[in-house]
Amino acid sequence: MRHWTYLIVLLACLCATVPLELLFQVRVLRRPRVLIAALLPELVLFLGWDLYAIHDRQWTYDPRRIVDVALPGALPLEEVLFFVVIPVCAILTFEAVKRCRTSRMPALPRPARRREPA
Repeated sequence: MRHWTYLIVLLACLCATVPLELLFQVRVLRRPRVLIAALLPELVLFLGWDLYAIHDRQWTYDPRRIVDVALPGALPLEEVLFFVVIPVCAILTFEAVKRCRTSRMPALPRPARRREPA
C-alpha cells in the first residue's frame, strides 16, 4: 500500500478542493483553455527542472512510495500529476476565496485623509 502514498495525497488534495467548483461556482474547470494557459508555463519549467535534476542525479524518488509507472526521463507519473493537481487546487482555492470576499464582505470604508497644515 505504501507505493500508493503519493497518489493518495494528490487525490486527497483534489477531493478537498474540487467541490469548491460547485459550491462557489468559480468556473475554473469550466474554462479549460484558461486553465491550460495558467498551467503550461509552470509545467514546462518545473518538469524540465525535475528531468534535469534526475538526469544529473541530484534528485531521486523513493520507489516504495510511487507506482511503477515512469515517463521518459525516469520521471514518475506522480510527479507529473503533482505539477497539474497542486496548481489546480491552488487556483480553485484562490478563486473560491476571491468569490467569497467579493460577494459577502462589504467594502471597507476608506480612511479619512488628514489635511496638512498650510
